[in-house]
Amino acid sequence: MNEKFKNIPLDEGTKITFSSPMKWGDLDIVYQKWSWEGISAESIIFLNEDVKAMDDEALEADMRDGPIVREDSQVTIKRGDEFTFVNFNFVS
Repeated sequence: MNEKFKNIPLDEGTKITFSSPMKWGDLDIVYQKWSWEGISAESIIFLNEDVKAMDDEALEADMRDGPIVREDSQVTIKRGDEFTFVNFNFVS
């Protein structure tokens, strides 16, 4: 995995079922599929530095313009110390 993403935090009880470095436009990202307490979902993880100029609304709009967020999906955004998590396609 890209060295920039080697310290991605993992919430207790979360099981990562797929994780891969990819590109979102020209940005390096990590795409993950995960499950937690009977919920499965997907995440795109950005470096905070790469999305600092975008507020949450703009970031969500950018994600929805892409091919992987279902039209009916809720989107949550969590900005941590080093990474921004965009979570979507929740299934319970």
